[in-house]
Amino acid sequence: MSASTVVFYILSILILGGGLLAVIVRNIFRAAIFLLFALIGIAGLYFYMNYEFIAAIQIVVYVGGIVVLIIFSIFLTHESGGDMKRPAIGRVVFAALATGFAFALTMSLIYKQQFIPTINPALEPSVGNIGMQMLSTTEHGYILPFEVVSMLLLASMIGCIVIAMKIKSPDPVPASLEGAEGVPVKIN
Repeated sequence: MSASTVVFYILSILILGGGLLAVIVRNIFRAAIFLLFALIGIAGLYFYMNYEFIAAIQIVVYVGGIVVLIIFSIFLTHESGGDMKRPAIGRVVFAALATGFAFALTMSLIYKQQFIPTINPALEPSVGNIGMQMLSTTEHGYILPFEVVSMLLLASMIGCIVIAMKIKSPDPVPASLEGAEGVPVKIN
């Protein structure tokens, strides 16, 4: 077994383990940290394939942006350190069935795909080519998905802030100022 194979397996274990733990752990802050490890493993996989620019973008955008946004949103909520409650058994069964169905569908699509090699040469993964492809508005451009994701992130951040805002309720009347029947007494 070569060193590159060992590195690949280590990165695979980091990605799969981090992703699995991000889903099954009950503490939401720890789930975000495990997601961070999974995304760092994906960046390591890009470095392993010599796509340094995409790996740097992975670290800057996902690790540095998305995960920090998630952690910031967690701390905005009231019970950031508490454990999430256990889901109902019906939801667990439905999630397991949906996961199994999605896995079977994906595997059947991969099995049926013929994977015909193309005669067109691949684009060289240079910074200029990647930048032009990402900011292009043509058929294979990615500017629209970037805008949709930015709007989604903005909406999720606004939602987190709305959830975290406390509604001020009037102060309760102290027990010493209540009358005989529990009705507040007006003091001049």
